[in-house]
Amino acid sequence: MWLEILHLTEFKNYEDRSFTFGKQVNCIVGDNGSGKTNLLDAIYFLALTKSAFQSQDILCINHAADLAVINGIFHKQDRQIEITCCLQKGNRKILMSDRKSYDRLSDHIGLFPLVLIAPDDTDLIRHGSEDRRKFFDAVLAQLKPGYLQDFLQYNKLLQQRNSLLKLFAERNYIDLVLLETYDDPLIELSKRIYQHRKVFMDHFAPLFRKQYAFISDEREKVEIIYESEVSSTTYAAEFRNSHARDLHAQRTLKGVHKDEYVFEIDQLSLKKFASQGQQKSFAIALKLAQYEMLVQEKEVKPLLLLDDIFDKLDDHRIKKIITLVENGLIGQVFITDARPERSQQIFQELKVDVRFLHTDNSWRNNGL
Repeated sequence: MWLEILHLTEFKNYEDRSFTFGKQVNCIVGDNGSGKTNLLDAIYFLALTKSAFQSQDILCINHAADLAVINGIFHKQDRQIEITCCLQKGNRKILMSDRKSYDRLSDHIGLFPLVLIAPDDTDLIRHGSEDRRKFFDAVLAQLKPGYLQDFLQYNKLLQQRNSLLKLFAERNYIDLVLLETYDDPLIELSKRIYQHRKVFMDHFAPLFRKQYAFISDEREKVEIIYESEVSSTTYAAEFRNSHARDLHAQRTLKGVHKDEYVFEIDQLSLKKFASQGQQKSFAIALKLAQYEMLVQEKEVKPLLLLDDIFDKLDDHRIKKIITLVENGLIGQVFITDARPERSQQIFQELKVDVRFLHTDNSWRNNGL
């Protein structure tokens, strides 16, 4: 699977621009602020129906326009597929495959698998449990359509239940019968989501440990421990018995939205005891394990987006990633760099096709 052509209309800083990519390595170069990361974000948008960096779609529309369009030509399993995403202020997002609209955006996720390695990936380690859940949920969403549907339904019911709890507090009125109508569906969805996550982690953790050993030359042992109160045999009773606490807190206190993924290094907290280099290796290993798992499950090589890695990673870790590209274990790659001469030096000995695309409206293929 690979992306051949990308056309952007009023997407962020691109008013009207087309790019033609090579099948292997694409280096996107240009001055800082010229739109290199925005170009990666457009590719991410086509694959996952949302921005990797903006929480609201409207922020991806050029400030001087009301409509943005992202159009891409993919090649997958001997087919050419056109994917189009339209963003318009005041209207819902539209996604089309070969000019036919999706009824549900979620039906598209996973069809064009993608992995992004970005400078802020270590936030997964430094920040709270919500960021870690978000990462693993995104991985599972690409892998398992059934998981995504359960997850979306769970969040919809959770939001409705939380709104109801806040309404009770505002009106000083409680309707326990109405509140209890949410119990069974949330309990059932919690159990299904927990099972999805547990099976996934049983498969993911060994791949992650292997990738960390590859990145770090097996210097230390790492582990991911999945913790969930849903694993308890008494979870359903505990959920139903928490009504009073939920009413007091005005939110649902029990469920898979409280799950945690604990990161450890040599049986110690990664956040507290790991060096910056160890944390970077951990974050990269997470993404490489995600890539390997997508290859196994989807039987295609996902797109790999590498944003500003030359400034953020040391030479050792960069060489490890490049080795995977050279050995054919990675498919189409997109790399951003503000210094083209550095990219040329790194890739000059690689036996792969490297195409340089400049955000100043020019591109060339060095044939490296």
